[in-house]
Amino acid sequence: MIKLQIGNSAPDIIAVDQDGNELKLSDFIGTKLILFFYPKANTPGCTAEACNLRDNYSMLLKRGFKIVGVSADNENRQKGFIEKQNLPFPLIPDTDKKVISDYGVWGPKKFMGKKYDGIHRTTFVISEDGKIDKIFTKVNTKKHTEQILEEL
Repeated sequence: MIKLQIGNSAPDIIAVDQDGNELKLSDFIGTKLILFFYPKANTPGCTAEACNLRDNYSMLLKRGFKIVGVSADNENRQKGFIEKQNLPFPLIPDTDKKVISDYGVWGPKKFMGKKYDGIHRTTFVISEDGKIDKIFTKVNTKKHTEQILEEL
């Protein structure tokens, strides 16, 4: 699980978004980045979290934040999530789990008595110089923006 700590350099990201556009962590140097990992597009908790960030997107931009979401969903599912929820930020379809593994958010989970491996809902706030400012492992999906701003 997560071995990264506040103050560490954020692991580099070289990935593509839902539209096939390349995204690199270096693209965000000079801005603050909210990098949120979520288990599965269009599920209740993931929708609540993404929509909370969407609803506060303009305010977050004014405060110098950019937002990128990551899950193991494929490109089509990510595109559908963006279209259905009108999300204004890119999503990474990390089907090979490279970014997910680099950030340490993949691991054993338990739901309704069943054990399985999956993505642990986690948000990293990365500073303008690529360092980890904050790690949220207990995400309040309905009030995630407030949670982020209160902690920073």
